[in-house]
Amino acid sequence: MALSCGIIGLPTVGKTTLFNLLTNAKLETSNFMTGKTTTHTRTAKIPDERVDKLAELYNPKKVTYATLEITDVPGLVKGSSKGMGSGNEFLQGVREADALIHVARAFSKPEILHIEGSIDILRDLETVNLELLFADLQLIENRINRIEGQKKVTQEHRTELSGLKKIQEVLEAEKPINQAGLTESENQLLRHTQFLTSKPMILVINLDEDQLIAQSYPNRKAILEYAALRAIPLLEVSVLVEEEISELSIEDQVIFLEDLGIEEPGINKIAKTVYQELGLISFLTAGEDEVKAWTIAAGLNAKQAAGKIHSDIEKGFIRAETVGFNDLMELGSMVKVKEKGLARLEGKDYLVKDGDIINFRFNV
Repeated sequence: MALSCGIIGLPTVGKTTLFNLLTNAKLETSNFMTGKTTTHTRTAKIPDERVDKLAELYNPKKVTYATLEITDVPGLVKGSSKGMGSGNEFLQGVREADALIHVARAFSKPEILHIEGSIDILRDLETVNLELLFADLQLIENRINRIEGQKKVTQEHRTELSGLKKIQEVLEAEKPINQAGLTESENQLLRHTQFLTSKPMILVINLDEDQLIAQSYPNRKAILEYAALRAIPLLEVSVLVEEEISELSIEDQVIFLEDLGIEEPGINKIAKTVYQELGLISFLTAGEDEVKAWTIAAGLNAKQAAGKIHSDIEKGFIRAETVGFNDLMELGSMVKVKEKGLARLEGKDYLVKDGDIINFRFNV
């Protein structure tokens, strides 16, 4: 199953525009709160300069980037955890995501109404976070009631109940779930429960062009401190500027970014940051037929990585012929890399590194 990321936030903060930019979905956006209840999911490409450079080197028939599923859920309002607004639809879409992109609005535009009537990022962050917290407490309460209402309560149920009550206690104190002090058995029983507050999150502050250039907006220092205190990656992006960039040719994009003093589009940074927050890396395969980035969890060994391509390659694994991306770029061809003795034959226990170029040797 593909890993997924949900885009959350209040209405009219730029969520759907961001979703369109990440996935090229072309969904309709609005300057007003529409009360929409539809959740949309599309695939987003993870930009990777290494794939681009390998494609230039090999000129393959096909180029394949790593991907993630991105979900755009209805805008959140106060009381969503109790079913207010589009509440239940919103929460269900978020429950199924592996990570969250929380979009908050810094830009002020009279024609794009803010649901609270004013721009206040810290207030908006608190609104969303409290709804996630309340929703988790509601989930816990429902499960506790279900267990306690059964005629026969097993030892497994008692262990789950103990874990749920520990989590309930820390959430009520507005502390993270990882401070609940669960035992190994409690952790095992609850590991598949989709708590919203324990999902990896990145924060995207949506700026206007002037704020982006000046790197300044109201309460910026307090917001940076807020993210740092919670160890949440924070990206400052102008979704409207990103929309303009996406409509330009590659050559004009480079010029536009230089004029703004930006190294790469914010959309690329968002995609890469989500990827990292999910603990993912890519190894690469390269040839005249295809250049491809393969997504794996960090910490997998060569034999496990081989299984990502095909189970037969994992079963018949012999060696992983591995080349460093920088070595190949520096020398310009695989032949020269081998002549210099920089192609390594790694065994099944070799831990694959991000950006490794691998050719698996196997026997079926």
